[in-house]
Amino acid sequence: MHSPSINFAQLVLIVLAFAAAFVVLRPLLFGGRRVGAAEASQRVAAGTAVLIDVREPGEWRSGVAAPAQLLAFSDLNGDRRQWAPFLATHKDKELILYCASGLRSGQAVIRLKKEGLNAANLGGLRRWTSAGLPTRKP
Repeated sequence: MHSPSINFAQLVLIVLAFAAAFVVLRPLLFGGRRVGAAEASQRVAAGTAVLIDVREPGEWRSGVAAPAQLLAFSDLNGDRRQWAPFLATHKDKELILYCASGLRSGQAVIRLKKEGLNAANLGGLRRWTSAGLPTRKP
């Protein structure tokens, strides 16, 4: 029995379908609006935004962006012991979030936007460090 094979035209269609799906789903996966590292740094320095690391405490040991507030994603989705007072004090600022890859920060951005807050996704910490911006050990 002969197994079916994919010709070049079918392969191109499959690749295009995946590319289109990624373009459509990207905002859902990564929280919509993305902010570049340099832009985020400028906004934080100007006092119009705060940078938030939503990784979990064990992940912070390897280093964090120097100006970042450390607020775990699990606390945002849990009892908000740290998030509630932070949001009450910073509700008028832009919240720029990052995690390891941009997925958790994207989910957090979606949640915060639904709550009426101004939030954007930096993506992963690597975007900050690749821009040569300062980090620290918590």
